[in-house]
Amino acid sequence: MSNNNSLYPTTARAWGTVSVLLLCYVLSFIDRQILNLLVGPIRRDLDITDTQMSLLMGLSFAVFYVICGIPMGRIADSKSRKGLIAFGVFAWSLMTAACGLAQQYWHFVLFRIGVGAGEAALSPAAYSLMADSFPPEKRATAISVYSMGIYLGAGMAFLLGGMVVTFASAKGDVLLPIVGMVRPWQLIFLILGAAGIAFCFVLLALKEPTRKGIGAGVAVPLKDVGAYLMSIRKAVLCHNFGFACLSFASYGASAWIPTFFIRNHGLTPGEVGMYYGSIVMVAGSLGIVFGGRLADYLAKHGYTDSNMRVGVLAAVLTLGCNVVFLIDNLTIVWFVMFFNVFTVAMPFGVAPAAIQEVMPNSMRGQASAIYLFTVTLIGLGIGPTAVALVTDYVFMDDMAVRYSIFWVASIITLCSVVLLWMGLKPYREARKTLVRWGEKQGQLV
Repeated sequence: MSNNNSLYPTTARAWGTVSVLLLCYVLSFIDRQILNLLVGPIRRDLDITDTQMSLLMGLSFAVFYVICGIPMGRIADSKSRKGLIAFGVFAWSLMTAACGLAQQYWHFVLFRIGVGAGEAALSPAAYSLMADSFPPEKRATAISVYSMGIYLGAGMAFLLGGMVVTFASAKGDVLLPIVGMVRPWQLIFLILGAAGIAFCFVLLALKEPTRKGIGAGVAVPLKDVGAYLMSIRKAVLCHNFGFACLSFASYGASAWIPTFFIRNHGLTPGEVGMYYGSIVMVAGSLGIVFGGRLADYLAKHGYTDSNMRVGVLAAVLTLGCNVVFLIDNLTIVWFVMFFNVFTVAMPFGVAPAAIQEVMPNSMRGQASAIYLFTVTLIGLGIGPTAVALVTDYVFMDDMAVRYSIFWVASIITLCSVVLLWMGLKPYREARKTLVRWGEKQGQLV
């Protein structure tokens, strides 16, 4: 049986693919995270609580993201990945624009569900494309560069959100042709939706690489995918739930950090957008690429569990940086926040890269979708709401958001340290399982 190990694309073409995918990811995270700096005006106009707002930020988006993710991953393993991504970008952009037309809370919930369903198409296909564009010793770096989209997109969302709030205070509502009068926060959703639909044409520049590695070209029934995952279940469980805990802490904190600065440090939304948005873009991008480079460095020096090791290191460092939420001096807060964002970002490129190293080619998209299912449902689905619930029902004080963030993020990050450490040995065994699977299929590594 052929292993389809043809040459990888040229360096220029491979990085061109990453560049286009990175832009897609930036767009998706702007659409996903823009709500975090618009808490004030949206709460006011829709007359909702912190907890209801958190459901817009997280659970409403996450539910259909995770439901659609696994079918999308299976499609990515056998059909056109470029076409799947284009479909996803169009769908989530259309739903983002619809958010700008929301007049009631339940309208917004439905449209956010649509955004999540559309975004589910992107990452499983993107990871698969990059795994077939780069040899194993370069994948963690490539996927980490793609994953910079998390922090470039989130940072731009804060910057744009800050500009919108500043504009709103100066100009008020805006009259648009056909649509009529809209709030400034609604205008930004309409603009973002239009930009995403236009970006679909850029995706025409992508070229599909041939599928490579163990399992390439092998049609695998769904039950066999399940059986393979069960054979490495300890590694999968520790990996997925360990990184999901980090995602929980990251999404839970980042959803409320702008509010933390506004309530506890007296900043305006425009100031938060400018300063915190810049930190997210710079420190987050540096952190995620550093994590990927470190993992590739360790892999070259014989560590077959290098991606997992970077996750453990990042979790330990983040625990120390969480003290930022208890500091009163704003100058020191900005300094420590830079390192907090840096360490939080480190694992989110190596986590999906780790999956590519333990799964046959024909199962990568599905395994990536299961990983995204877990980290999104636990991280984005629960994280922001967990912080809001602690603020609303434990401390019962809006000003206590700093303590809610600190305790929720610290406890769940400690859980991730334990899970990822427990997963190091099973992950090394999973690498060996992949080799044995390939030998049984008559394929060379």
